[in-house]
Amino acid sequence: MEILGFNVTDELLGTFVPILIYWVYSGVYVLFGGFDNYRLHSRKEEDEKNLVPKKEVVKGVLVQQAVQAVVATLLFAVTGSDVETKDDQLPSIFVIARQFLIAMFVLDTWQYFMHRYMHQNKFLYRNIHSQHHRLIVPYAFGALYNHPVEGLILDTIGGALSFLLSGMSPRLSIFFFSFATLKTVDDHCGLWLPGNLFHIFFRNNSAYHDIHHQLYGTKYNYSQPFFITWDKILGTYMPFTLQKRADGGFEAVPTKECKVN
Repeated sequence: MEILGFNVTDELLGTFVPILIYWVYSGVYVLFGGFDNYRLHSRKEEDEKNLVPKKEVVKGVLVQQAVQAVVATLLFAVTGSDVETKDDQLPSIFVIARQFLIAMFVLDTWQYFMHRYMHQNKFLYRNIHSQHHRLIVPYAFGALYNHPVEGLILDTIGGALSFLLSGMSPRLSIFFFSFATLKTVDDHCGLWLPGNLFHIFFRNNSAYHDIHHQLYGTKYNYSQPFFITWDKILGTYMPFTLQKRADGGFEAVPTKECKVN
């Protein structure tokens, strides 16, 4: 693929375009963060409840993205996926839809069970997954703030499995991983904006994931990033309603009792 006169491989784009999209889309939400009437938590709560400064969050995300870039480069090299797509075209819409759905199912399944296990195993939660839950009030660019081991297991290996098992090409992976990145950032944005297509088409959204980040909800709503299927099947689904806060904005409120212990 030629961009601005330079020949750029699909593998290179598949590796770095999602990283660029992560920071651009997060930056958009930073601007929207001033819309207090659409926040799921007040800015005061964000400052008081979160246990890690934003500077450290940025560093943590950059480390994870560096690891992902290295693994993606190795994966493309090992699978020999450097053959140009015939006629510089993507496959048919039916093949694309099938591969997207398979990749979504694989990623959802892997992340649900790994995510849930990291909560149930006290050692893994205390030493690894608890890093992500330092953000009790999530915000967009903290979506990939994880312990490096968690980032490798959940996101990097999960992404590699979805790529390999779906059979998608490096070119199609550019679109899939960009879409998955947008969805992950949106789930952590801490906002409920009118007309947000992710909120319209996905029940797994920013409010759904906000329940999980609250201290009372860490045993529920493990599903990420697309569907709520495994939560519904395995009894870890926590329904909720959106209520207006007295000081403006919204609050996701569970509609059944949360079992903390």
